[in-house]
Amino acid sequence: MQRPPENPLLLYVTDPMCAWCYGFTPVVRRLKALWYGRLSVQVLVGGLNPYAQDALAPADKDKLAVNWHRSQRKSNLPFDYSFFLQRDTIYDTEPACRALLTVRHLRPGLSLEVLRALHSAFFADGLDISDPHVLVEVLRPFGIPENLFLAVFETDEIYHQTQEEFQMVTQMGATTLPSVYLDHAQGPRLISRGFCELPELEERLLQALQIPY
Repeated sequence: MQRPPENPLLLYVTDPMCAWCYGFTPVVRRLKALWYGRLSVQVLVGGLNPYAQDALAPADKDKLAVNWHRSQRKSNLPFDYSFFLQRDTIYDTEPACRALLTVRHLRPGLSLEVLRALHSAFFADGLDISDPHVLVEVLRPFGIPENLFLAVFETDEIYHQTQEEFQMVTQMGATTLPSVYLDHAQGPRLISRGFCELPELEERLLQALQIPY
């Protein structure tokens, strides 16, 4: 039996505009801090609602608002509900996912922190993170030059890579966001599907590491 890896890699499947991911990202960050030097985290974009072109129907807005309220009760994080007062709201999560993938290419070590910032900008501050100009402002504190970011963000290549990553995580079975997998040579092992607290996430990780490699 092979020994488990000394520095396991977690694959965190998420979306910057996913309310449950907003609540769960602090859990992943705390786990990474708790396992400092013993655990790596790679952020994968899952595409909660990509390529939307039509405004949200009232019934869909209501369902989304209920989802936000449930996430808020679990996470105790601030939410700005002015999003639901806007008319003709188009809920397209692809640009924010593409921005996160762009950051992963340019500054891979910042992916998790940028994800946290995108979550806060959308859910707490009510900003439209599908707008490239807003994305630039969110990324400015991280020292990513605007011209460099936009040069990559607006290429056909990063657009197609984002689409391919959506397809890849679906093939992994990550149909629920957030989802966490343990990277493995024989294929990713599911650790967590949906929101959970830190003790449960850590326990699931420990159990997965005990499975023979």
